[in-house]
Amino acid sequence: MIHLLDFQWHDLINPEFYIQIGGLWLLLFIIFAETGLFAGFFLPGDSLLFVAGIYSRDLASYVIPSSNEFVDLLFLWVIIAIAGVLGNFAGYWFGRKSGPFLYERKDSFFFKKKYLVRATDFYNQYGGWAIVAARFVPIIRTFAPIVAGVVQMDRKKFTYFNIIGCVAWVGVMLFAGHFLNKWVMKNFGIDLKEHLEMIVIIIVAVSTLPIIYKFFFSRNKNE
Repeated sequence: MIHLLDFQWHDLINPEFYIQIGGLWLLLFIIFAETGLFAGFFLPGDSLLFVAGIYSRDLASYVIPSSNEFVDLLFLWVIIAIAGVLGNFAGYWFGRKSGPFLYERKDSFFFKKKYLVRATDFYNQYGGWAIVAARFVPIIRTFAPIVAGVVQMDRKKFTYFNIIGCVAWVGVMLFAGHFLNKWVMKNFGIDLKEHLEMIVIIIVAVSTLPIIYKFFFSRNKNE
């Protein structure tokens, strides 16, 4: 069990920290913030959802007294997806209101213009489907809805891609965490809760591959 008195700064990128400290409510806020507030780009969205799948029964018990794993997962899928959708709407609204001002804003701890530029390039390359694809790319998913607002993307179109992307992202990560843990436990007797640090490292490495590939591919093309 993690206690606030034992807090270390590296805990901010540890998904288990948020689950142990704040449970379901903090998880929902983290998903909202990471997908809607530009200050949330450093939050561990992918790994948090994966770990939430492992802790699905504990998290669902905050609201529903169910002993059925599918009911627990379905409940979490719906409520977390709603938080993500609302987060993207917040980012979209902020982008529409702020507009070009963001591109002139100076860098700070909570805002990096280079991330906004990357998200803009991502959006220009993939169009509306960028909102869906961005869900699976760290940092980009924080700024993609803001960019969509800045470029005045049609609200109905944004809503459509927003819902599809969020439902897919939450479902994939949540179910992957839950059923992979069950499979590993059944076949190898290993509880993934005891190896979360390694899991987080793997998820971060895999999820950032698109960014790394794009960086080197773009650089080689320019050279």
